[in-house]
Amino acid sequence: MEFTEAYKQTGPCCFSPNARYIAVAVDYRLVIRDTLSFKVVQLFSCLDKISYIEWALDSEYILCGLYKRPMIQAWSLAQPEWTCKIDEGPAGIAYARWSPDSRHILTTSDFQLRLTVWSLLNTACVHVQWPKHPSKGVSFTKDGKFAAICTRRDCKDYINLLSCHTWEIMGVFAVDTLDLSDTEWSPDDSAIVIWDSPLEYKVLIYSPDGRCLYKYQAYESGLGVKSVSWSPCGQFLAVGSYDQMLRVLNHLTWKTFAEFMHLSTVRAPCCAAVFKEVDEPLLLDMSELCLSDDFAQGNDDASEGHFRVRYEVTEVPISLPFQKPPADKPNPKQGIGLMSWSNDSQYICTRNDSMPSILWIWDIRHLELATILVQKDPIRAAVWDPTCTRLIVCTGSSHLYMWTPAGAYCVSIPLPQFSIVDLKWNSDGSCLLLKDKESFCCAAVAVLPESSEYSSDD
Repeated sequence: MEFTEAYKQTGPCCFSPNARYIAVAVDYRLVIRDTLSFKVVQLFSCLDKISYIEWALDSEYILCGLYKRPMIQAWSLAQPEWTCKIDEGPAGIAYARWSPDSRHILTTSDFQLRLTVWSLLNTACVHVQWPKHPSKGVSFTKDGKFAAICTRRDCKDYINLLSCHTWEIMGVFAVDTLDLSDTEWSPDDSAIVIWDSPLEYKVLIYSPDGRCLYKYQAYESGLGVKSVSWSPCGQFLAVGSYDQMLRVLNHLTWKTFAEFMHLSTVRAPCCAAVFKEVDEPLLLDMSELCLSDDFAQGNDDASEGHFRVRYEVTEVPISLPFQKPPADKPNPKQGIGLMSWSNDSQYICTRNDSMPSILWIWDIRHLELATILVQKDPIRAAVWDPTCTRLIVCTGSSHLYMWTPAGAYCVSIPLPQFSIVDLKWNSDGSCLLLKDKESFCCAAVAVLPESSEYSSDD
C-alpha cells in the first residue's frame, strides 16, 4: 500500500461517486481534490463552517450543510460561478440530501415540520408535511424513480410514495408500527422493509401498493431491533437485535433461515479462524554497530517500548472480553450495532456492542462463523471493498486491519501521530480515505488477485 501525506480537514470528507474527486471540509472552505494527483481542482467558500457534505450521484454537484446558520449551499464543478443557497427561514434545516436525478435537493426542517423538495432546474418546490425523522425515514428505489418517505400524523405512522419525476404523491398507506424507526427499499425495488423502535420488536415487509407481505417478531419482551440491512443481491435481509443475535431472512418466504449468536466464550465444534491482535517488541541487535559500551547500553534502552502489531492465530476455546451494560442507564451498549455485507453477499460482518473490540465475520453460504478478529481497541469502522471480498477495519490506532478469506494482516500507517478514526472506499476499490481527528490521508490499494494468500505476519 502507498500512502499520501496528511492534509488538513475539520469536518466531513468523501469521494465523489465517479471516484475522480475527494471533497474535504476545511472550516468554511470546501476543497475539491483530484483522486490521482491530489491537486486542488476547485475551492469554494461557504458562509459558515461546513457540517455536512454530500455529492450528487452524477458527481457534477455537491451540497454543503451549514447547520449552524441553518442553510444549504450547493456548488457545481463544471460551472464554478454557479451558486445555490437554500434557507428555510424560521423553520430551519435539520438535514439535506440529493435526489437520485442529481437535480433536486430534499431538506427536512427543524422539529420535522415538513420535508421540502427543491429543484435546481427551476424555482418550483414541493412540500411533504410531518416527516417522521430528520435524517432517516427516506429511501429511494435503485432505479431512482420513486421515493418512500415516512410521515407521522394523528399518532400514526405512514409511508408516502412519491414519483421522483413529478414529485407527486403516488400513494399513502398506514403501517403497523408504534414508533417507526426507519425504512429501506429492497435492492430489486419489489418490497419495502420497515422496522419499529427498540421498544417494540417488529420488522414489516410491505409491497409498494401497501400490502403487508410479512410481519416478523423474534420475541416480545425486551429491547428489539437495533440494525437492519439488505444484502446487495437482495435475497437476504439481516436483522440485528439487542439480544445479541443476528437473524437472516430470505426474500421468497420471508422466513428466518439463519440465527447467529455472539457468545463471550467460543467453543468447539466451532472451527472459525481466530485472529488476535498482539504487540511484538522490536529487538534490534546493534552490537556490531556500537562504538562503546555506553552507546550500546543507550541503544538497548531506546529500543525498549518499540513494537510492531501483528495478528496471532488462536484456537478455540477462547473467552472474549465482554462488558455488561449497567441496568439503570438508557440506550445500553449491547446488541448488533455494526453490520455490513460483502459485495458478493457471501459474508456479513457484525459487532456486538457489549464486545466492542470483537469483529465477527459470518459465512452465509455455509451458514457458519468464518472468522473472529480480536482487537486491542474498540472497532470504529469496518468497510468492505466494493470490488472484491476484502474487509478493512480501524480502531482509532495508527494501524489498518485487513481480512480476506485467505487470512488477516495488519498495516502500519507511515505518518506520525496519525490515528485512524474513520475510513471510506472509493467506488472502484482503488483508494482508501483515512481520517484522523484533524487530518486525512489516502492509501492506494492494490487489486486483490483471486489466488492471493496473506499471512498474519505480513
